[in-house]
Amino acid sequence: AHDFRSTSHDSEDTELRFVTCQSLWNQIKSETEQIQEDLNKQLLDNLVSFLSRSHSDFQEKTTKWTCRMKFREIPTAALVLGVNVTDHDLTFRGLSDVLQDNITPYVALLEAKDCPGIKNLMQKLMGQLMNCDVEVDSLEDEDCVQVSQNRIRCSMPSLISWYESVTKETDSETPSKKRNSSSRHWQSPPVVVIFKDMESFTTKVLQDFIVISSQHIHELPLVLIFGIATSPMIIHRLLPHSVSSLLCIELFQSLSCKEHLSTIIDKLLLTSRFPFKLGEKVLQVLINIFLYHDFSVQNFIKGFQLCIVEHFYSQPLSVLCCHLADLKKRVYSLSHDQCENIRRLPSFRRYVEKQESGKQIELLTNDSFLKEETEKLLEDLHVYHENYVSVLRCLHVFTSSLPKYPLGKQIRELHCACLENQVWETEEYESSLQLARMLNKTDLVSMLQQCVEILMSSSGKEFDKSVEKLKEFLTQFQNLEAEASQERDVSGSSQKELQKKTDLYHLQKTLLELKESRRSKKLTKFEMLRFEVVDYIDRLVRKYLVPADNRTLHEIVYFNAATVLRGHLNAAPRTALHTALNNPHWYLKNQALKCDGGGISNKAPDICIVYKLHLECGRLINLVDWLEAFSTVVMAGEEPNAAAASSDQVDDIIHARFIRAVSELELLGFIKPSKQKTDHVARLTWGGC
Repeated sequence: AHDFRSTSHDSEDTELRFVTCQSLWNQIKSETEQIQEDLNKQLLDNLVSFLSRSHSDFQEKTTKWTCRMKFREIPTAALVLGVNVTDHDLTFRGLSDVLQDNITPYVALLEAKDCPGIKNLMQKLMGQLMNCDVEVDSLEDEDCVQVSQNRIRCSMPSLISWYESVTKETDSETPSKKRNSSSRHWQSPPVVVIFKDMESFTTKVLQDFIVISSQHIHELPLVLIFGIATSPMIIHRLLPHSVSSLLCIELFQSLSCKEHLSTIIDKLLLTSRFPFKLGEKVLQVLINIFLYHDFSVQNFIKGFQLCIVEHFYSQPLSVLCCHLADLKKRVYSLSHDQCENIRRLPSFRRYVEKQESGKQIELLTNDSFLKEETEKLLEDLHVYHENYVSVLRCLHVFTSSLPKYPLGKQIRELHCACLENQVWETEEYESSLQLARMLNKTDLVSMLQQCVEILMSSSGKEFDKSVEKLKEFLTQFQNLEAEASQERDVSGSSQKELQKKTDLYHLQKTLLELKESRRSKKLTKFEMLRFEVVDYIDRLVRKYLVPADNRTLHEIVYFNAATVLRGHLNAAPRTALHTALNNPHWYLKNQALKCDGGGISNKAPDICIVYKLHLECGRLINLVDWLEAFSTVVMAGEEPNAAAASSDQVDDIIHARFIRAVSELELLGFIKPSKQKTDHVARLTWGGC
């Protein structure tokens, strides 16, 4: 992150911007953690219920547990978390905390990288359960752990003995202590072993542990939890039937990462609680990284945090990106330079051009008048956000129920479409309107009811008339019920008259009249009302879903630097490597390395000199010529007659430096040995970066 207090964009409000940024991020972080806790609650509750069922069987020694003992089955939860592996740590931490707070203090989280063998696995398991540090790479007593002054052998019998001793101590406590401990943990609590990344464990390690554990399941209430990123079938691929049959498996599915992301966007971006907003291109960059790279919600949140830091660092007016309660005080404390920054904003300049000449002069010359207008415009921007979110949700109610989802199924897709341009001018929007004009009455009434609830929950009074209008539509739909039943009676009587006319001439005449009437048929009352409803929603969209770029002073609260964000998040190693080798001053900030006109400084690192010389060569590079050029550059600033030195007089140290630099260049993949000529190397990279 940037250091605000040592920034090149120094201004008198740097400290305030830093504090505002920090406060805003803390609020968003707290909200994010609460969202994730709520989303995982159902999953954690189901796992606790599973543990409760498994453990009650062990405590009561019921017939069910006796049968399980007979078949040596270990209660196992297969937890399918999805391919967003970077988010798994948060889920497992939450699960571990819930288990340790309410069920059992004996929880071990194992990772494949720490358990290459069964001995390492037992060390890690016992070390975590006994709350002691384990030296995995210790040379002596490698299969032991240090507990207090004693060393305990890492084996299942030792674990069982330890478990029996600690549970016996708990049972022998005083009633008051026992009551306090039992309020948090169960009696004879289970030992929960969580395999965080099951796919990464070797088959032999898993097999050995499961077979050993199953032989002692009648003595130790062991419960396994497998963290699975792919599919539950991986259990049967990793384990043969003889081993998997020792597990009593129950499947648990976490929330989809896409649903998780939609909830995060809904709670953080589509709300007026937080003044900071993301522009369309920036939001699209974050969503594309999520969809096409890692499906990681945690990385999306980190990207969002980076946007906040970058906005408050690079935008001097971000001090005004605050809640309405603090807005007035901050606006009227603006300095003259900050007022000039406001006047330079493109959106404000467009706003000034639309005003009459007298007001233009005041806005451009009078700071006090400018501050009053700025306060009013930022308050209007806040109201715009509230109205935008409400109408966006109403539009989503309609578009998400349409076939083929022209504007997308998720609200984030609709939000991006509305931010990008005037959504009502797109073909997708027109298609959505046409499909909405064919909705049946039941769907239409349900959507109107949802829209009424959304608009009524809005904090402002802007939608009072809209709510009344939508309620009026609902009343009209109800009134159509009686009229529709009467029309059915009339159409039935006309059919009866048609059946009575058996004469061919009269029958043909009647059929022609019916056909003609259908051609010139007017819209029914229901169809007319349906058209009115869709047209009214269309008017709300055109009024309230204007893109944020059209709003004055949107630059203060919207972060739109998508190129900057992409540069931070999308790694470009080749470009960075070329810059470092071609222009080391860019990273090292050493003035002695600065070269103008494409020259080569003899002060540069050897690999930089060799790299710049290799750029001047063709497909094959003669090592002797390359060494002579390197020697010439290195010796240029040291001796006056360095240019006259021949290849026979090259110093051994320079020769060694050259060999090392060429080897480093080969390691980086820029050159390789040539089979055509032994004293040449082949160049592998071409073109600029």
